[in-house]
Amino acid sequence: MAAAGDHTLTVRLTPRAGRDRIVGFETDARGQRILKVVVAAAPIDGAANDALIRLLATQLGLPKSAVTLIAGASARIKRLALEGDPARLAAALRALEGGSA
Repeated sequence: MAAAGDHTLTVRLTPRAGRDRIVGFETDARGQRILKVVVAAAPIDGAANDALIRLLATQLGLPKSAVTLIAGASARIKRLALEGDPARLAAALRALEGGSA
């Protein structure tokens, strides 16, 4: 679970894509920023969630254990807790602004 000081990230995950990639941020109708991510894995037995965690950990320079799914295990919109230095996490998330391969 998320601890005090963790950063919470909302993600819109699309499985069964051609490859794993971060598309970029969008803003929903309530003004909440959501990171759009696509993964090649199918949403079977948690494979898409595992691919999401691996991709985010790699792109943010975190160990997999520092990325935890806290809500939305079977939904398209997910919330994840990211553990780490807040300034470093903020900088890594800013670097994702334009999306990455």
